[in-house]
Amino acid sequence: MRELVVNQHTNRAAETSRGKPPGSLSPLRVCMHVLGQGKSDVRVMRAATALSAAGCHVSVVDLESQEQPAREELQGITLQHVRLAPEFFSSRFKHRALLRAASLFVRGTWQVLSTDADVYHAHDVAALPACYLASRLRRKQLIFEAHEMPLEEHPLSSMSRGRRLLHHLLTLLMKGMIPASDGVITVSPPIVQELQRRYRIKRLALVRNIPPYQQVTPSKRLHEALGLAPQIRLALYQGRLQANRSLDLLVKAARYLDPEIVIVLLGKGLGNAAEELEQLIETEQVGNRVRLLPAVPYAELLSWTASADLGLLVASPDYSLNVQMFLPNKLFEYIMAGVPVLTSALPAVVELVQTYGLGEVVSDLTPEAIARTINRMLAQPQRLATMRQNALQAASADLHWEKEQENLLYLYQQISKR
Repeated sequence: MRELVVNQHTNRAAETSRGKPPGSLSPLRVCMHVLGQGKSDVRVMRAATALSAAGCHVSVVDLESQEQPAREELQGITLQHVRLAPEFFSSRFKHRALLRAASLFVRGTWQVLSTDADVYHAHDVAALPACYLASRLRRKQLIFEAHEMPLEEHPLSSMSRGRRLLHHLLTLLMKGMIPASDGVITVSPPIVQELQRRYRIKRLALVRNIPPYQQVTPSKRLHEALGLAPQIRLALYQGRLQANRSLDLLVKAARYLDPEIVIVLLGKGLGNAAEELEQLIETEQVGNRVRLLPAVPYAELLSWTASADLGLLVASPDYSLNVQMFLPNKLFEYIMAGVPVLTSALPAVVELVQTYGLGEVVSDLTPEAIARTINRMLAQPQRLATMRQNALQAASADLHWEKEQENLLYLYQQISKR
């Protein structure tokens, strides 16, 4: 029988959210696995740190450059690295996808199996097979954490032949592994509902990508970095520059913006995305209206965010099921920094924006409609000020990691009782 879903709306989670202590999880040993660089993945480190603070002994098996040591200690977390050539992190699975995936699976599985634990916690689909195997061989608990809707990140038509073969293989594996998990964690209510529909899951927890609470002082960091006058109003997109975020629409919208409005794209490009955007900016002749900045250290990010007048999130729900269902980090970063939000019709995002009065929704994803909405919002300073106060209040009262982590800890409590 399927057990109670743990999320923001359950009474049990609400009890811990109101300050009831989650209880110690000592001496539970947790082995997390992620096919990425653990210490730069804020989602992984938040979960690991929360569990460590609750008394768990946490190890993270991740990927790291050969230039790094095989083992590190960070904030009470043990990082055990599968070390790879530096060029892997720029190319990953673009070439020889099946061969690379097989090699990583063998090496990652060996490292996970070498880590004695009570709970094996897989971050995303790629890490699940190794954790599943370790949990079954050692007869221990298994948690699967889906940072996105599993296997729905990109349309099949955009994948190479090797990636399509890998996708089909993983689809078959997931049908057995996800239902076998002792607990599943995911990041948005629509993904919770879809996982419930597709798989028979024992326990399912909603743990959103919310940063720890902090008071962020408004700044002019973006203006200073770009050499812009203080009166210039900035509409900011921050995060990974990639194809499924509809950033080309923002570039094309720039020609329709009112004077003294500039769009800023802040983040690291995935693949050739940054170069393609630069080419599009040149083609559209909007170099003075759209500016690109490289990613900044995460510890400084909210200070940069707070210098924007508007936060942008215009990904098309039609791109993939994952995009339609996601609830990205940047939304909560905008909220924490008190930046009003302009979003496309993404159900989970729209629900929060409308519930808390954080911004507006643009349903017509054309350059003209996006520009028109940006112009209108930035022409209403009093309304923007109200949205800013709503965001700061929401961050202070509800939307902060200190509260959100209780759902993670509650799930672990239920599992540890077994």
